[in-house]
Order: sequence, then structure tokens, then C-alpha cells
Amino acid sequence: MYKLLSIKDTVRVPPKEFGTDIKKSIIKVLREKYESRIDPELGVILSISNIRDISKGRIIPGDGASYHDLVFDVLIFSPKLHETVMGRVSEIAQFGAFVRIGPIDGLVHISQVTDDFISYNEKTGVLSGKESGKVLKVGDIVRAKVVTLSLKSSITDSKIGLTMRQPGLGKLEWIEQKKKEEKKKAKKGKKGGE
Repeated sequence: MYKLLSIKDTVRVPPKEFGTDIKKSIIKVLREKYESRIDPELGVILSISNIRDISKGRIIPGDGASYHDLVFDVLIFSPKLHETVMGRVSEIAQFGAFVRIGPIDGLVHISQVTDDFISYNEKTGVLSGKESGKVLKVGDIVRAKVVTLSLKSSITDSKIGLTMRQPGLGKLEWIEQKKKEEKKKAKKGKKGGE
């Protein structure tokens, strides 16, 4: 999900930055160019670090800026289809729950919360199961699986669809409760078989 990559690029340092520390100027330019951007192949670029191998600047006729070749590292958030993710519920809506995974929210549609019939309570802002009584609210920590992924050039245009209906997925308390129930079942099975 998170990657650290090295990138080689040429950076244009504008004339207004001349006279300041070249590395600080390059960091400023790189942050404006890369940070918080989405590359559909790489993912969300979170931060720039470890700038190195800065070449001497060259000037192109007609442009007063200096151009520098360099290498730098980028921290990238790169969700993958069918990947299991952990996140915090950031918003509950009539149609499902938004879950914050890294720098972006994914949507768990109401049909993908549990196998139970789920209803939305507008007054309390929670999703609750009819048979199970399970409740999902803002702030809950959940484990989900990425089922649809569409990364565009901006975070607001990107879409991540999640499911919590498969075994081992859901609100962490639900998963723990299921484990306890399975242990009890296994103990009863052993006692009955002896």
C-alpha cells in the first residue's frame, strides 16, 4: 500500500529563487509539482525526500530559469485491487460508510457492510444490522477489501469501493466476537466428541 520510490527528473528553478539555497528552492518546486497529486500508475504522492545528485544548473536561451537534473525519493500510497486494508469510518451516509484509508476515503456501500439487512438511522448517524444488532458509526476501526479502484488525477475524482462482507472483514469488534464464538464452538465440539 505504501511505497518509497526513487525518481529522476529535471527541475526548473525560476529566477526569483536565485540567491537562496538551491536545495531549498528545488524542494519547494518539487513539492508544488508532486505532493498531493495522483499518478494513475503509481498512486497518491504523499511526500518528497532525500534529494540528491543535483547537477549544475543550465540555462535555456529565452528562459531565465536554471534547470537541474536530480534524483529524489517519493512516498506513495498505492492501493491495489483485492487488497485488505484497515481504516477508520470517517462518515456515515444513507447509502453506506466512508472509510479513511491513508490519504483517501473508500466507500463501503450499505449492501457491503455485513450479510445482515442494514438500516440507516439519520438521528444517530449509524448503520445497524436488523438481525445481528451490529452497529457501525463514525470513528470505528474496520478491516475491508478493495473491490473497485479508479484513481484519477485528483483525490476528489478518484473512487475506491470496499467490502466488509467476507470472513475476517468488518468492524474489529465484530471480528473479535466471531473468533470468540468459533473458539466456544470448537470447545463444545471437542467435549461432545470425547
